[in-house]
Amino acid sequence: MTKLTLQVTNESDRPVDRASVIIRFIQGRDYLKLGKHIRTTYELRTNQEGEASIPPIPRGKILVQIIAKGYQTFGQAYDVDQEEKTIEIKLNPPQKQYSAHEP
Repeated sequence: MTKLTLQVTNESDRPVDRASVIIRFIQGRDYLKLGKHIRTTYELRTNQEGEASIPPIPRGKILVQIIAKGYQTFGQAYDVDQEEKTIEIKLNPPQKQYSAHEP
């Protein structure tokens, strides 16, 4: 099992609070040992320090998604194989919107 913490910051290294964090368990070595009643998805929010702590999860591959107002949506897969792991994520500002009708 792995105790996972996410640290979410913006391009200025400031914490992003109240960002939606979705962790989806993809695959792993410990999944079958724990039986079929294991939770495979977590949804939570970051605190004022930009941190989100996930209860112990099986070691293996997870998909992390971060959604925060005023930032691009983030999504990436990670291999989690230590007892404790902190993943640092830097959110980018939204991209400029383009229109076919602009002069």
